[in-house]
Amino acid sequence: MAEYPSISEQLDDVESARVEGHRKMDWARQHMPIMTAVREEFEGEKPLDGQRIGMAMHVEAKTAVLVETLAEGGAEVAVTGCNPLSTHDDVSAALDEHPNITSYAKRGVDDEEYYEAIEAVIDIEPTVTVDDGMDMVAAIHEEYPELIDSIVGGCEETTTGVHRLRAMDADGALDYPVFAVNDTPMKRLFDNVHGTGESSLATIAMTTNLSWAGKTVVVAGYGYCGKGVAKKASGQNAKVVVTEVEPRRALEAHMEGYEVKPMAEAAKEGDVFITTTGNRDVITEDHFDQMKDGVLLANAGHFDIEIDLNKLSDLAVSERDARDGVHEYEMEDGRRLNVLAEGRLVNLAAPLALGHPVEVMDQSFGVQAACVREMVENSEKYDAGVHDVPDELDKEIAEIKLSADGVDFDSLTDEQADYMGSWQHGT
Repeated sequence: MAEYPSISEQLDDVESARVEGHRKMDWARQHMPIMTAVREEFEGEKPLDGQRIGMAMHVEAKTAVLVETLAEGGAEVAVTGCNPLSTHDDVSAALDEHPNITSYAKRGVDDEEYYEAIEAVIDIEPTVTVDDGMDMVAAIHEEYPELIDSIVGGCEETTTGVHRLRAMDADGALDYPVFAVNDTPMKRLFDNVHGTGESSLATIAMTTNLSWAGKTVVVAGYGYCGKGVAKKASGQNAKVVVTEVEPRRALEAHMEGYEVKPMAEAAKEGDVFITTTGNRDVITEDHFDQMKDGVLLANAGHFDIEIDLNKLSDLAVSERDARDGVHEYEMEDGRRLNVLAEGRLVNLAAPLALGHPVEVMDQSFGVQAACVREMVENSEKYDAGVHDVPDELDKEIAEIKLSADGVDFDSLTDEQADYMGSWQHGT
């Protein structure tokens, strides 16, 4: 298989990087009570003893807490990035120092290096996969199918990855069980809405030093991520326009008070465009031709295909880096269109990006850890294909969070539980 150096072998000053990486991880841990509780359980019970976990994730401080927790649960872990621009090299180096972890994640790799690193992770012959975007699952099925029989299962973190997995499953091509972690209430209601919404807007503001108040923000897609972006932008006194292809979501956006228009019309009005669809060619040549001078184009979907950057480059008469993380394309008529973070996931790929808030990822990674434990302990329950996360696992993580925040909540009485579980109670 692949021969690819770990991050420690690639950095000139690995010791300084490790110190800074541990500093970032320490801060994250202080604000992750769920992962603290899960880690204590994993350290004591070693539920992952003997497992080999291959991971392709956004390697930054919060993710590092998850990676360490799995290693402390007894697993050998190999990890790499799931986006060429979302890795924090110092955090990657700090992880690589752990005796049970090898990190191949490095920021700024090209496509060839990106897939070489994924192959290096696969080289440990994982028994469990933890993916963000499904690139590792795809690579195993396409290039190393002989490993599938030894894989007990996997977890998929994000919307785009789950879409790909469900398509793969529908084609009968997914040969081991994978939990759709993205589709749990704890992920959709908090990570996708609050996490994507807050982190995308904060990153765009920090990258550009511009205000949201009074601007027209066009949000492409009104799924959970789009809802979060729209809600947070509206809360900062922006005018929000939503574009959608699904009629019920378009109606939902309309009834929640947003303008809903085709992108061909919204392109004429927007000051900021944020794509959240997970699809390709959402903003294209026809839209570029209609846009105002100075617009900002940002992507909050997983892959850099939502904005047609190749066509934008073809149309431009000149290009330059206007700021760190902002690439300016000047059109023939003098209009300037600004693309953030090379069209990649803006809240993780921009130079100042930190990803979702720590508290939000504490919840999502708590679900991830619980799903890995479940897949290892009860693998016989799950056939090949995409599986919903058992509801009791999702509730378990919510209860840990409520307890940590000092929040009490009601429970059903026996009579209420009986009533809700029976069809025999009439009017």
